[in-house]
Amino acid sequence: MALIEAQDLTKVFRRADKKPGLTGAVANLFSRRFIEKTAVDHVNLSIDAGEAVAYVGPNGAGKSTTVKLLSGILEPTSGEVRIGGVVPQRNRMAVANQIGVLFGQRTQLWWDLPVADSLVALREIYGVDAATYAKRLAYFDEVLEIGELMAVTARKLSLGQRMRADLAAALIHGPRVVYLDEPTIGLDMMVRERVREFFRKLRDDGTTIMLTSHDLADIEGICRRLVIIDQGRIVLDRDLEAVKDEFARERILHVQTATPVDLEDLRHALPQATELTTGPGPLSLTIRFDRFTLAAGAAVAGVSRFGDIVDFRLDEPGIEDVIRRAYAGELGREPDPQERPQERESSLR
Repeated sequence: MALIEAQDLTKVFRRADKKPGLTGAVANLFSRRFIEKTAVDHVNLSIDAGEAVAYVGPNGAGKSTTVKLLSGILEPTSGEVRIGGVVPQRNRMAVANQIGVLFGQRTQLWWDLPVADSLVALREIYGVDAATYAKRLAYFDEVLEIGELMAVTARKLSLGQRMRADLAAALIHGPRVVYLDEPTIGLDMMVRERVREFFRKLRDDGTTIMLTSHDLADIEGICRRLVIIDQGRIVLDRDLEAVKDEFARERILHVQTATPVDLEDLRHALPQATELTTGPGPLSLTIRFDRFTLAAGAAVAGVSRFGDIVDFRLDEPGIEDVIRRAYAGELGREPDPQERPQERESSLR
């Protein structure tokens, strides 16, 4: 049975469509018009316990709204969410102990309290016993180095410091489900990698993770499943490795040789290569190939038949390219970062 279930989940926001100035204000008194924005549009999603799922899409696609619906922060316009069989919007207390939420742009720390006081308050709210609290706090200090932040008032923390403290706050009660919205924003390179390792350990220990992030290294380093949302609708939901196999087949081999290599001879030796070019110098070669029809080792061996290899480098598509190609493959177009949910007008007289 799935731990997280969303059935036909839909969220429509309404805002007043008022013309500016006094004239607009007066007209709005007699004829109110609204614009409706469908942020999440009949989303069906099922996540098993222990899964790590990347939930990605262009800006305004509905990622953060989905997370807020799944955590019970927002009430859906239609459809339903269940966490462990419980509807979070109807049973907030029962679900609160099961989930942890981190929004990179917002904090759950008390702004005018030291970090230590915020964590103690959360410990009391969630009913964490003293021994468990001390053990978790020690581990967070080891991974996130939050010991140096405990006496600092939340409003005085830098973005990176606040993110480290917020991670501890989101996980202090040991939730079964963790929603992460931009969890590594503001973190330096070393801390970011430690945080990813921390999330991998959480995943391997059975914690369910749902991640939205623009840092694609987070996705590749933590998740095993990829869900792409566009204009409020899920357009792809597949195993991440399977997506890589389909949309990241091409490899590019750059080779430097001691003597020039005849391209015609090489083409006959490597007929599976999709492209063979020389440059930037006469001793440099570039070979493009599909990794399912030609192995990198075979390509290197083919070149070595016609000249001594001095150096070589293999380029693989990054996770950003994989997601872009998957997106284009599903929709037949490239994602536009300026896209927003579709709007439609309605009026109330």
